[in-house]
Amino acid sequence: MQRTLTRGVWLTAVPALALALGACGSDDPAGSTAAPSPSPTVSAGAGAGSPAPESSAVPVPDEPFGEGCAAVPAEGPGSFAGMSADPVATAAGNNPSLSALVTAVRAASLVDTLNTTPDITVLAPADDAFAAVPADAVGALLADTPQLTAVLTHHVIPGRLTPDELAGTHTTLNNDQVTIEGSGQDFTVAADATVLGRTEASVICGNVQTANATVYVIDQVLAPTA
Repeated sequence: MQRTLTRGVWLTAVPALALALGACGSDDPAGSTAAPSPSPTVSAGAGAGSPAPESSAVPVPDEPFGEGCAAVPAEGPGSFAGMSADPVATAAGNNPSLSALVTAVRAASLVDTLNTTPDITVLAPADDAFAAVPADAVGALLADTPQLTAVLTHHVIPGRLTPDELAGTHTTLNNDQVTIEGSGQDFTVAADATVLGRTEASVICGNVQTANATVYVIDQVLAPTA
């Protein structure tokens, strides 16, 4: 985990992971949720008939949000309610959009670590994020446990971050940092912090609760810096 992992290593190693994991995805998405918009609050000192003060703050969702949430089943173990009862690796295994990630977690023997670590935030690359990596070089990353562990733990942040806490620079379980920008329901990680280095990573289904983690599903795989 202490080894420096460059994007050059990724571009020869991670594509193989995409090939190896591509068959694990599901094509049976269902269900969707919509985040409620909180009502404006009138301050206690406002007089009768006074209009509520205007606010420029972006509403913070208190439920899952994002177009990617349409892939979450409406009921069952993979639904939002079902995932909330399970630890994060188990919950991800029931989510049809995260099968490639779960295969990688199992290959790195991180299932127990993720399931037993309390109060974490997981930036979870969707299956499409792995599939977007060009396919060449077979199995190098899966065969190198230290590199694979560095990649996966770079996507995990100690503490359960709510949407209003998500933006900022955070230290990961890989002992490096990830910077997230945005507010409300719009969050991104810069393109140069992703494996491909061409397109910024966006949260496509955020504020998903599991028994021990808050999950933000993203559409790019992030590249560790340590």
